[in-house]
Amino acid sequence: MTADEVEIAREFLAVLARVANTGEREPLYPFLADDIEWLTPRRDLAGIDEVRKELTWIATPENFDLEFEATRTNDLGGGRIVTDVRELYRATTTGEVAHSRERQIELTIRDGKVARYEMRIVG
Repeated sequence: MTADEVEIAREFLAVLARVANTGEREPLYPFLADDIEWLTPRRDLAGIDEVRKELTWIATPENFDLEFEATRTNDLGGGRIVTDVRELYRATTTGEVAHSRERQIELTIRDGKVARYEMRIVG
């Protein structure tokens, strides 16, 4: 895992967290390779054009503020970085934790861009 790949992964995940809270997806696209593979348990997307058109489920959570907490990052080699993430949902009005979910995000970084994004539900 090179320092550059780690930094790209960290920056990407920080932007992804902001996008999840604002619904504004534009800041995400500069991180993505033209031939991005975006894989989730419910839907797979291929290529930047499809991601721009179809990645509509990242939206502002109604009545909640969403926090991403990276709990562990591992180098799998070959530009592959896996990060365990806890999604914490807080009630907008009170700040109390409503619920949390565990996810694992595997990124493949190629030529300074995210070439593959895979999100797995782990808890």
